[in-house]
Amino acid sequence: MSFSPVVQQRIEGWNTASLGFGPLLRGEEGSWEQTRANYLKALAIHPTPDGVWVEEIDMGGIPATVVTPRVVEDGRALLYFHGGGYVAGSPAGYHGLAGHYAKLLKARVFMPDYRLAPQHPFPAAIDDSLASYAWLLAQGYPANRIAFSGDSAGGALTISVMVKARNKGLPLPLAGVVLSPWVNLEHKGASIRSRDGIDPTVSHEGLTMLAKAFLGDALKNDPDASPVFADVRGLPPILIHIGEREVMLSDAMRLAVHLAENRVRVQLDVWPDMFHVWHMFAAELPEGMQALEDAAYFLEQRWKK
Repeated sequence: MSFSPVVQQRIEGWNTASLGFGPLLRGEEGSWEQTRANYLKALAIHPTPDGVWVEEIDMGGIPATVVTPRVVEDGRALLYFHGGGYVAGSPAGYHGLAGHYAKLLKARVFMPDYRLAPQHPFPAAIDDSLASYAWLLAQGYPANRIAFSGDSAGGALTISVMVKARNKGLPLPLAGVVLSPWVNLEHKGASIRSRDGIDPTVSHEGLTMLAKAFLGDALKNDPDASPVFADVRGLPPILIHIGEREVMLSDAMRLAVHLAENRVRVQLDVWPDMFHVWHMFAAELPEGMQALEDAAYFLEQRWKK
């Protein structure tokens, strides 16, 4: 499948910004601050849709961004965890995706700016994300009006934060949507090699370096870092989106099986020809908007119950 020149240009810009982390992850000298800024610039090129307001807030000590559409129905809230391999990214790069989500769902979208590795390795991102959920509950949002979503590393956070919340006795959100999730840091699925070089944005080598930076001394199969090993019993319904070209394809499928075998209602959608987090390209790629509409429909059905 060929993509439009605009989509291809933005994929290449994203790749160029991502490659800037290579030297840093190998221990070479360089500026994390500047490299992260370059990465955010590549993400922020995706336009914020009309009809939403973007505001920086504090979620119980965690800096965050909330995106609000003109109409918010029944106090709905989406807690969205951004991707970036745990070393990059922030809500500032997700105004476009969050804006589309907010309008489709008629919900406020809250995005915590969790701490990043290697300066703040595992489990800092999980701790911050859990704290942001506890804050949302403390503000009076009922759990049954809150949904979770996230992409890549944020897809793993979607599951891990649910597990942590359950273990702490917090009420669980009504559902979760994980987009191109990075849920197994062992990288043993068949697609990690069969799709390497076919996936236009993510490589096996890159993921290996990111995992090392994030984990520190933790094990790759730590259930909090790799949710395919987690105790997921009792979690709410989960929708998984994965592109057929992704190196993460096999492990997304493994997550679906793991959830199903533990009696969690799960829906797995594999999108032919799609690449890592194609949802980011909703303004330029029809499949990106279609995928977000599909995710919104899944959550809408949960909210109606």
